[in-house]
Amino acid sequence: MITIQNLHFSYRNKKVFNGLSLSFSPGHIYGLLGKNGTGKSTLLKNIIGSLFPTGGSIAALGRTPAKREPAFLQDVFIVPEEFYLPDVSIAKFIASNAPFYPRFNKDQFASYLGEFDIPADNSLQQMSYGQKKKVLISFALACNTAILLMDEPSNGLDIMSKSQFRKVIAGAIDENKCIIISTHQVKDLESLIDRITIIDEGRILFDQTIENISSKLSFKVSFDDAEVKEAFYKEDALKGNVVVSKNETGVDSKIDLELLYKAIVTNGDQVNTLFQNQS
Repeated sequence: MITIQNLHFSYRNKKVFNGLSLSFSPGHIYGLLGKNGTGKSTLLKNIIGSLFPTGGSIAALGRTPAKREPAFLQDVFIVPEEFYLPDVSIAKFIASNAPFYPRFNKDQFASYLGEFDIPADNSLQQMSYGQKKKVLISFALACNTAILLMDEPSNGLDIMSKSQFRKVIAGAIDENKCIIISTHQVKDLESLIDRITIIDEGRILFDQTIENISSKLSFKVSFDDAEVKEAFYKEDALKGNVVVSKNETGVDSKIDLELLYKAIVTNGDQVNTLFQNQS
């Protein structure tokens, strides 16, 4: 569905990507993780065609995003981290924007608003930032595009809203849709995504399925000094140490994305070697 080959991109004199290759398939929710300023937003904008590669290629839905063809634009949607919504009613917003998306479903939109507890008769400018974001997320999902990109979607959402967000996203995926969620708030994506890509300074540090991660890595509290010493990552806990280590038992463990991210950033070469050796 999306194939990125040898991608190069720079902002004036600042190089962001230098030969990045990556692919995304339908039927999956991808987590694109990394700290702020590592190129996550830039990658999404290249995929949707609002930024243009200086080298390499991107193919999405069989088209070149940079050409901005109507047939492509009506089948992709991005929820950006920063956005502006006009001072109009929700109904007016829908009337003005939904015609650009042939598969937009009003009933689905109303259902998502209900999940987020958003009154449908409110003016957008009467809403808080978090409420506006929930309206935009609801609209994005109701457009039923094949590709949905979301940049830091949990920013501005309170604890309950984050739970609602995970629920509606999990219910929206199907075999024909590809959802890519970019975030540095890794805890917000646990139990939602099925493949994790970690980038830093424009490089892919890690790219694996949740299934592979849970089978090859162990996340737990350890009291064994030898195990702690051999761990890919460790940090003090109230009792013992929280560790990320090689899964020696063959029993899948619950993934802690925050710990995984720290393990990759601090000891990525050893972690990736484990996956290469067991692939």
